[in-house]
Amino acid sequence: MVRGGSRILAFWVAVSLVTVFDQATKAAVKELLEVEGASCPFIPNIMELRLVFNTGAAFSIGQGAGIIFIILAIAVLAMMTVFIWRNPEMPFSLAIAMGCVAGGGMGNMIDRIIFGAVTDFLCTTFIDFAIFNVADIFVTCGLVVTFLLFLYYDRKHPEEKDER
Repeated sequence: MVRGGSRILAFWVAVSLVTVFDQATKAAVKELLEVEGASCPFIPNIMELRLVFNTGAAFSIGQGAGIIFIILAIAVLAMMTVFIWRNPEMPFSLAIAMGCVAGGGMGNMIDRIIFGAVTDFLCTTFIDFAIFNVADIFVTCGLVVTFLLFLYYDRKHPEEKDER
């Protein structure tokens, strides 16, 4: 395969799977709950499903700035693809972790484009916390894993820093 091609393929497969999973869960919850604000138990004493539509980002920051978040998501997707292309020796695990982050971003971007707001539905009941969705989980966990893998990869290849 061409330079970085197999890793780009792994990245885009991860993006696609996460996006489809995210959109499927959002569609299922919208069908189940039907009305914004409706809720039902999910994991007793831990979490409920509560349908809300968020025009901002995490913790409702940036309400009404949807177009900025769409542009940002497209830019991040492009930069990640270029980064993977330029680093064909990077581990597949790093490309896949980055794909999880990008897939979460893509899932929320689709909501912004089609519905004008992101569908959130996972609501903790044991603590007061923001309502979130599957895409948010993949972005958050994917960022942590990407950071850890990148640190490991960077330490393993210190000689490559001098060549850049």
